[in-house]
Amino acid sequence: MARGRLITLEGGDGVGKTTQRARIAEALAQAGLSVVTTREPGGTDGAEAIRSLLLNAAEGAWTPATEALLHFAARTDHVARLIEPSLAQGTWVICDRFTDSTMVYQGYARDLGRPAVEAIEQAALGGFRPDLTLILDLPVEEGLRRRRHRGEEADYYERRDAQFQHRLRAGFLDIARREPARCAVVDAAQPDHAVTRDIVGIIQDRLGPL
Repeated sequence: MARGRLITLEGGDGVGKTTQRARIAEALAQAGLSVVTTREPGGTDGAEAIRSLLLNAAEGAWTPATEALLHFAARTDHVARLIEPSLAQGTWVICDRFTDSTMVYQGYARDLGRPAVEAIEQAALGGFRPDLTLILDLPVEEGLRRRRHRGEEADYYERRDAQFQHRLRAGFLDIARREPARCAVVDAAQPDHAVTRDIVGIIQDRLGPL
């Protein structure tokens, strides 16, 4: 049985990761592939419990290092209990956020630094990496507008100011420049169907025909 592939979706607030995760899963399923969708932090019972700790925290509750360690604690459980078993069974996994989010949110925007996050990642996951990372890129102002339009209560990270959001965007684009073989930047300012079209094209080019 061929091993499945892990595709991760990254980007700042309001870029449409959840929408595109569902659309990608539908396209892969229509191509006859087994697919599971998941998210981070979360995806397993233990990781969802850590998600609640992180996203419902009061401002300043965690240091950057604590945040990173909690994210990787959740991620380690997620990989061991859901992602890796699914891949081993030939299922493709579409994940809303993964290690790049920790690198950007804690490493870049919270000034923990790349070396610290890389060290935690190596200890937690070894060489485990996504097969493809899709970075949905959107001007910060448009992302904030979309978030306000949703009318949802902002979580621990969404409560941060526009300057923080600009640092997030710059961080994701920096990762894309550093790792072009794994990452692809997608213009998320387009209509949803156009974003999906571009994503499916990238998957076909990078991972094989659907």
